Amino acid sequence: MAMVTTKEMLLKAQKEGYAVGAFNAENMEMVQAVIEAAEQMQAPVIIQTTPGTLKYADPEMFCGMCRAEAEKAKVPVALHLDHGSSFELAARALRAGYTSVMIDGSKEIFEKNVEISAQVVQMAHAMGIPVEGELGTVGGKEDSHEVKDSEKSFTDPDEAGEFAARTGVDSLAVGIGNAHGFYKGVPKLRFDILDETRKRVSVPLVLHGASGIPDEDIRKATGLGVCKVNFATELRDAFSRGVKDYLKENPDTFDPKKYGAEGRSRVRELVLHKLEILNCQGRA
Repeated sequence: MAMVTTKEMLLKAQKEGYAVGAFNAENMEMVQAVIEAAEQMQAPVIIQTTPGTLKYADPEMFCGMCRAEAEKAKVPVALHLDHGSSFELAARALRAGYTSVMIDGSKEIFEKNVEISAQVVQMAHAMGIPVEGELGTVGGKEDSHEVKDSEKSFTDPDEAGEFAARTGVDSLAVGIGNAHGFYKGVPKLRFDILDETRKRVSVPLVLHGASGIPDEDIRKATGLGVCKVNFATELRDAFSRGVKDYLKENPDTFDPKKYGAEGRSRVRELVLHKLEILNCQGRA
């Protein structure tokens, strides 16, 4: 089927009490692995790319590849720009055919974040495409940018309500102690902040940095209104370990298809597990 937007996908998840998995992909094998797992689980799925990925493979090329795979898929597939860093990048992704974009103004002061996000919303909505915003800084490293613990901030529930109303975003990423990359120790999520934010915001909520968050905490976050959960680091690690292990066992191999297939298999198994946690199997 053709690629779909994330709007109806997330509203359905919000209504029925589950979350949609959003998986960052870096290459063809990872895209295929995510879609294969979603088909096996009969689950809707979101494929994401960061600005760093789009420096490696431009939006037009990545979108073309995802569209080709989505058209063969038997489940809904959306292509989302993760952590869009500027109006210009969001515009390029939209022109390329992305069916969802994020504008991340969380590092700006509140009023500037509102201004930037509202501009992207106006542009995207004119094309029928939903927008994800972010309020509260998620820690850790995303692409080449690292947010130190001292710079990390939690979402203010009152500001979240105002932000959603003034910008018109279709979903909102929250900072509740989550971080990008692998965690040092077990993360302590502020479920109280998530609960209060849910009471003030009607749009679906998004949890970034889910790699390494315990399964039970992801399930709890879903029960408190999170409708989209992002996974990136674990997928990159799974793919890389698959390739390394294959080459270690087959050092004379020089055919990328062979070790690429092992990386794809590792990612598929990981995504199957994540989809089960999110309770989205059979929701396609």
